[in-house]
This record gives sequence, C-alpha cells and structure tokens, in this order.
Amino acid sequence: MSQVSPCKLPDIRNTSDGNERRVGVEIELSGLGYAQLVGLVAELLDGEAVQESRYVSKVETPQGPFVIELDSDPIKDLDLADERLPQSIRDLGGQAMEVIDAAAERIVPLEIITPPIPFSGLHRIETLTDRLREAGALGSREAIYFAFGLQLNPELPDLKPATLIRYFQAFAALYDWLKARHQLDISRKLTTYIEPWSSRYTDLLMADDYAPDQHQLMVDYLDTNPTRNRALDLLPLFAHLDKPLLDRYVEDPRIKSRPTLHYRLPDCDIDNPAWRFSCVWNDWVVVEQLANRADDLAELRDLFRKSRKISLRNLTRSWLETSENWLQSKGYV
Repeated sequence: MSQVSPCKLPDIRNTSDGNERRVGVEIELSGLGYAQLVGLVAELLDGEAVQESRYVSKVETPQGPFVIELDSDPIKDLDLADERLPQSIRDLGGQAMEVIDAAAERIVPLEIITPPIPFSGLHRIETLTDRLREAGALGSREAIYFAFGLQLNPELPDLKPATLIRYFQAFAALYDWLKARHQLDISRKLTTYIEPWSSRYTDLLMADDYAPDQHQLMVDYLDTNPTRNRALDLLPLFAHLDKPLLDRYVEDPRIKSRPTLHYRLPDCDIDNPAWRFSCVWNDWVVVEQLANRADDLAELRDLFRKSRKISLRNLTRSWLETSENWLQSKGYV
C-alpha cells in the first residue's frame, strides 16, 4: 500500500479535546449477494462476521465494527411465520423467502456502515471500495432504478455555535459545486437530487452579521428545513445538541443523535473505474478548509450575496461558474 494516502487531511485535524477527528461512512451498492458482501468485507478488513438478525451482520475488525445490511426495513423484518399472514403465504415458507431475497438483492441496496474512522485512516475505505468494485459491486450508473448513495458523517472540531455557522456557510456556498461534481448525469435526468436548504434560510445564514446562539441557530434552520431530505442533514446534530427542541419540529425514529454533520450524496459510482472514494472525501475537505479560513469564507460569502441580486452579470454567469472559478483562483482545486 502507498505510504501517501489519497485522502487529504483538513486544516483542523483534532477536536477541541485533542483527539483526532473521525468520520463515519455509509456506502450503498448492489451487484453482490448479501452473504458474499459480508464475507468480502470480513476478508478485506481482517474481521469476523456475526449475523445479528435477518439481513443485518456485524463484522468486528481492528478498526471497529462494520455493519452490513439490506437497506429496507420491511424486507429485513419480514417473517413468513407471522400468524397475521394468510396461511397460504405462510405455507410457502422458505421457497417464498428465496424468491423475495433474490428480488430484493437485485433492486434494494446493500449498505456498509463503518465505525467512526480517524481521518488519517480513510485510506482503508479507499482500498475497500476499490476491492469491492473488482469483485463486481455496482453503483448508480448501472441501471435507472439504482439510486444508491454515499454518506459522510464527519465529526466537528467543536460544537460552539460560531464553529457550526462557519461549516454551514461553507457548505451553502459550495453546494452547487459539490452537486455538479457528484451527481451522475443519469441521476440528474431521472431522479431528484437531495434537496438544498431553503433559500430563505440560506439568505439568513449568509448575512454578514449572522451570529445566533445555539437555540436560535436551531430554530432558524428548523423553521424552514424540518426534514431529513437535505444534502447536509443537520437533524442528527440537532438531536445531539437539543433533542426536546428538535422534537417540537420533527419526530422521526430514523434520526440518530450524533455530534457530526451528515452529508448525503445522491450517487455511489463505485463500479466506475475512474471513481475513487478519495475524490468524494477530498471535495469535502474543500468545505473543511473554507470553513476554517476566515478571510476566504468572508470573501466567498460576499460573492454569494452579490450573486443573489438582479444584475447583468448574474444573468450571464451562474453561481456554479463563479464559485468554481473562485476556488481555482484561490488554489483549492
């Protein structure tokens, strides 16, 4: 393995308590059977697989437990012995389950959920995705019904409102750039990209004097974004910060409390030989760098606010083009 990791490191590598920051990764794919995927992950990561329930396995590795599951609660929980089902269906038993399993593994994504990985250890995820592609893993481009995603859950340096605001502002400024780099053409045409934050919230967030406390920060966001369907989903973070306040706006058992951001990409292009996990991660590092470089963030926010005004320049140049040119001129890309 190369001594130089393909995954870049951000400026801020440790939390405020001195520990190395970590990130959880969620990868959706198809093309491999469930048992085959469990076996491959165990082999590649020198781990031991334990089946916890139907279609949910945990692979204990030196890096921590990796969870492999079928990303469909109804199928994971299906029990043909359930007395509520008609007797004719229960009589089919194993034969019916084999048919259901075969169909499910073709159209429902399998998901790998990693433990929190130190930023310096992300080369292992790069190696894992490369090996899975070699084994036949498929991603979003393989068929129009494959809308498989990839998710990053980066731990924040600290949870102070001022820190959160910088990260939110950096992401809002770079949303169009990230979208252009990581949404496949086929997905753009046939599916909806995970939604951006509401424009009303973004205008408030990018104001030059925006400096709320934690309570007001959450209220400002939740007033216009009370949903998980956002490219940068803040609900897991808010559940960690103040769950009673979050519950006033949205209650959803799928929301897991985490002191992290939750970046949800719409596509996983794992079967593309030119695709690498490090490309996804390194684009996130651009958000990290911008969030922690005050002068650059202020400059790009100013350009963002100007882009929202009616002018001849804005009629002939998109924010995507403006932000991309700015990133290049500053040496970010």
